Formats: sequence, C-alpha cells, structure tokens
Amino acid sequence: MHPPRLFIVSLFATSLLVSAETNTLPPGWHQFRGPNRDGISAETGLLKSWPAEGPRLLWEIKGAGAGMGSVTVGKGRVFVVGNRKEGVSLTAFDLMTQEEVWSTVISDKRDQPNGAPTFDGERLYAVSKDGVLACCDVESGELLWRKSYTADLGGLIMSGWGFSESPLVDGDLVIGVPGGNDSIVAAMDKKSGMVKWKSSLPADVGTRGKDGAGYTGVVISNGGGVKQYITLVGRGLVSVRASDGKTLWTYNAVANGTANIPTPLVWDDYVFTSSGYGTGAALLQLKKDGDGVAVEEKYFLKAATFQNHHGGMVRIGDHIYAGSGHNNGIPVCLEWKTGKVVWEQSERPGRESAAVISAEGQLYFRWQDGTMGLMEATPSGYKLHGTFKLPAVKGPSWPHPSIHEKKLLIRAQDQIFCYDLAAG
Repeated sequence: MHPPRLFIVSLFATSLLVSAETNTLPPGWHQFRGPNRDGISAETGLLKSWPAEGPRLLWEIKGAGAGMGSVTVGKGRVFVVGNRKEGVSLTAFDLMTQEEVWSTVISDKRDQPNGAPTFDGERLYAVSKDGVLACCDVESGELLWRKSYTADLGGLIMSGWGFSESPLVDGDLVIGVPGGNDSIVAAMDKKSGMVKWKSSLPADVGTRGKDGAGYTGVVISNGGGVKQYITLVGRGLVSVRASDGKTLWTYNAVANGTANIPTPLVWDDYVFTSSGYGTGAALLQLKKDGDGVAVEEKYFLKAATFQNHHGGMVRIGDHIYAGSGHNNGIPVCLEWKTGKVVWEQSERPGRESAAVISAEGQLYFRWQDGTMGLMEATPSGYKLHGTFKLPAVKGPSWPHPSIHEKKLLIRAQDQIFCYDLAAG
C-alpha cells in the first residue's frame, strides 16, 4: 500500500446556479448499472438458486443491432443502442410483445456503440461511438436534438475504442463527458441540448494516463457536503461541482494509458475506484475544507491485489464484490474500509472479464465467454448457486446485465434475452 496522500482543490463562489435534483421515476432499470448507477437492484422475491439449466428463458428479441451496450427499460419498453443496417440507432421494443415500436438513427458513422440509453420518463438519451449525444422522445422516437462531443464541445476520447458512456439525467440537466481539457464534463439542458456549463481539467492533473474521456459516465456524490459529479477519465478521477461545473478535485494514481473503464463507487464521503491494465484500486475520503473539498487517499491496492478491468463493482455493507484481474473476472470480496481481500475464487465457471450486478443479496456474474453465474454476496466465502450458458455468444460477452420486474435482461449483440427470476 502507498502512504495516504492529500489532495486539496478550492471551491470558488459563482453566480451561476442550476437545478440538478434527481428525477423521481417508478422503480426500474432506467440507466446503466441501475437506479443509482451502482449495479444494485432493490427488487425482492427473486430466485436464490438456479436449476441446472438456468432460470427459465421467457423470450428473446432480434434486431437490437451490433453493440456492447446494456439494455434499459421504461414505460413498458426495452431500449438499446445498436449498429443496424440504417445506421447507429436507438431502438425501443415492447416489453410484453417484444415487437419493435420505433427505431431512430442517431449517428451515420457505422460503428458498434458501447453505451446504454438513459430514460427520464419522457425522453431517452444515448451516446454513439463517435460522440453524438442524442435525445429522443420515448413515445414516438422522434429525434429532439443532437450534440457532437467533438464538433460542438471540443471533446476527445483517450484511446481508439470510441465514446462509450451512458449519460446521466439529473433534474433539468443531462450530464455528459466530452473529455476535452476545457470540456471534460458538460451539462446540457435536457429539453433543448443547450450547454449550461463546461468543466476544465487542471493543468497539474498528473502524468499518468492520457488526455480525453474514459469509458464511463458520471455518478453523483455528496461527499464533503458538496453535491458533485464524479467520473473516471483518461487522467483518472475528476470531480466537478454540480451547481456550476467548477472542478473540485482530481486523482491521477488510478489512471492507465490504455482504457480507464469501471464506474467509480460513491457513498457517504467515500469513493472507491479501480482500473485495469496493471493499475490497481484506491479508496478515497472526501472532506469539507473551507469552501473546498479535501481528498485523502486511504489506501491504494496494487494490481496484483485487485484491479477491475471493465465489468464494474458493487458495494454491499462493509464489502465490495467484483471480478478481479485484467481480462480475468476472478470473483473477489474486499473489505472496503481496509482493502483486505476477504476471499477470492480462482476456480470459477466462466472465463475472462466479468460484468457484475447484484439483487437481494445475490451477485450476477456474466463472464466474457457467455457464462452466467449466481453467487451469494457474503464475506463468509464463495458460494455459487447456479450457472448457465447464454444461448448466443457473438464476440466478447461484455454488456452488463439488467434487472427489471423480476426479469434478467441480457444483450448479446443483435439479440436480447429475458429470463424469469421470480421465486416460486
């Protein structure tokens, strides 16, 4: 472990104030990694173990288009972004009938997108691989507005896999990560697309990593008593004040020069962050410091101890669960206060990277080879409660699973599979 380090960036007063209260929506998987972007579903009454063949397959959809983005759900519809014959499209399917309701081209550049759409009750927001942020009407699919991260906001992606974020909707704003040094994070009016503010990356951010956006969107933190948006970019973590976009603090030690991907975990005054490619992980504590925020590194875990490639992490109580190892989803349980590895399981049913979400005390692992695993989220040890193989594996099986109304939704490129998770 490295010794603790202290990073302090002052806050400055401003006259620009914008409303950014979180929308109130019915329960559901409306955005990437669930209601709070932490990979955790609040649903109950789910299977605690799977039969040998896995949970019952209810239906499948074809026509999502090529892509690695997860699916989201709202108003009885399933939403996905994919590269279809007409172009990169945001598509809505009826949840009951699985029929296509509408499909709207959001970018003419034919490349498979990596992000998930975000549903706010009336509109959908999605980002294409070439950095087009599009807003569509939920009912009709009408394209309401588009904004180019590169042409309109001077954006930049850190490496060659293209923009891969899922935008955040917060009150009247949609928050994106264009990745430019003068537009590292940007807030736009969610109805019109008009830019409200842009955040600048400090010149002394550090030398690790590369300039540009990383491969995730922002999460909301109130650490240190200040509402802020935190994301992992090419130079590591960056936090900007939610009211006006003023950069609060940065943290460079977690950056790598290839691809910074996992969504940071935030709760209370803490941030847990990790990246792959031989980097590691860190726990940070945020503290109010006058009109600024002090960021203290509580510990840093070297990659040999823990690193998350791109499958995400979940925190349940005093522990963090994830797949560890670069391109190697080894199930791991960490004690988050100390960074101690409580258990890890090298013998596992799936191989390579693993996307992880949780519901009702269970962990849902999706390994890159298309193997699904259900295990108990407990520090007492690795407890596997079922596995099955997805019926289609087309390229790396990377999209994160989604849970909605006791259904497990899994995207496999052009197909979407729906499994029954209801107990009894």
